[in-house]
Amino acid sequence: MEATSALARSCIFAIFSGFILVSFPTAADERADLATGTRLAELLRAARSVLSNYQTLINDPAVGDKNLDGERFTKEAIALYAKRTGGQSISDDLAERDRKLLQAQVEAMREVVDEEQDDINRPGIGFKGFVPAVFARLMNEKFAAKVGHEALVRVTAPEALVRNRKSLPDAWETRVINEVFSDPKRPRGEIYTEVTEVNGRPAFRMLLPEYYTESCLTCHGVPKGEIDVTGYPKEGGKAGDLGGAISIVLFK
Repeated sequence: MEATSALARSCIFAIFSGFILVSFPTAADERADLATGTRLAELLRAARSVLSNYQTLINDPAVGDKNLDGERFTKEAIALYAKRTGGQSISDDLAERDRKLLQAQVEAMREVVDEEQDDINRPGIGFKGFVPAVFARLMNEKFAAKVGHEALVRVTAPEALVRNRKSLPDAWETRVINEVFSDPKRPRGEIYTEVTEVNGRPAFRMLLPEYYTESCLTCHGVPKGEIDVTGYPKEGGKAGDLGGAISIVLFK
């Protein structure tokens, strides 16, 4: 099912004055939701990249205070987001919903980094386990605690690649990964969107595919089965393989 046709056929029913009103998502609704979801995904990606760039420092046993608190981290993540997208993450011209959700993301990433300070700054210990995947999960959980009635963000992957059961794909994500993202005719990196239900509520859903880069292969590459630094067996992946997906829900 193509994303556009799924959206066109989706509708929300409401009872009003004894009549059934049918409200179809408009093209403007779809564009607004897509823009909102893309902003959330790109800010998450920017934050993960900043943490990835600091892995050597974080895991240096010879350095105590890393001078990497939540305030510094969020400033760098916001700056990277702006560099990649060509725009500020939170600006006056954004809709109120977007400002609220993006601010919740910023607060979530700041809180996660601040809460990890003892481990980040612990001297005499190398690998701390505070990797981008763990950071993203913690950040998304805090985001959900703040605005989960309005939006959800999570990182998932094909089930065979999932290392933490909290990140297992749900039925919708599994279908998109297995049936849509696996289609060799589908343009690489194309986002899939659909209006459906989540927890009994109408919602706009989007899934953004993510592919292994060379830096991912330290933990997810070859030889398959070898235990990586995190204690998990490597998956034998190659650069360019589908390694995961960012899943976003915007409740109607």
